[in-house]
Amino acid sequence: MNSSELKEFLNAKVEQYNNPKFIESDPIQIPHLFSKKEDIEIAGFLTSTIAWGNRKSIITNANKLMDLLGHSPYDFVMNHSQDNLEKLAPFVHRTFNGDDAIQFIKCLKHIYTKHNGLEALFAKHAEHNSMQSSISEFKKSFFEIDHLQRTQKHVSDPLKNSAAKRINMYLRWMVRPNTTGVDLGIWKSITPAQLSCPLDVHSGNVARKLGILNRKQNDAKALLELDTALRKLDPNDPVKYDFALFGLGVFEGF
Repeated sequence: MNSSELKEFLNAKVEQYNNPKFIESDPIQIPHLFSKKEDIEIAGFLTSTIAWGNRKSIITNANKLMDLLGHSPYDFVMNHSQDNLEKLAPFVHRTFNGDDAIQFIKCLKHIYTKHNGLEALFAKHAEHNSMQSSISEFKKSFFEIDHLQRTQKHVSDPLKNSAAKRINMYLRWMVRPNTTGVDLGIWKSITPAQLSCPLDVHSGNVARKLGILNRKQNDAKALLELDTALRKLDPNDPVKYDFALFGLGVFEGF
């Protein structure tokens, strides 16, 4: 298919999947439970952090985590006691355990206390068409307090050749406007043009079949190649094509 046919095909798939029905089986439903900005962004950050593996178990465990935070993530982050933290100890999702959850709460408090919150920190190092060095700088700031070494693996670093799928997905949730009721669009200091596609096994395989990605590994180099192709299709909102690639892969076995 030529580039205009490809664009037409992918735009139709974006329309098919970028609608409220998508939320029913997707972890993005967790931040949608909240109305306060800080609750939404913290719930989204914690949910995207554990968003690997079976989608049903991601949603189940993210709901458990919200229960443990008393359904007030921001209040918990800012005002937790040692006893509150200990309630997180039994939590586990794959390799993310209670120790990691406790560490994340401490690191998030640091971000809100010293860096003016998640949006301000991500926006601070954003480049005009990339968030990848911003994600790397975010990780440095997140772990600049005393922390468990093991917890670092749960925040990816694109400058160490990671595709950083979960953080790129999180940024899509926060930044893309809520025009169809799926993405939340609560961050105004970053634009959709700066975002990258959350590259995983599904989107990667579909992109290769469509001829817009050649690199075999799903790493930072592959992400740059995919981003470059998607920006040619829509420079203002390249990451909308995540809906098409993911939908084709997960729901259609393309």
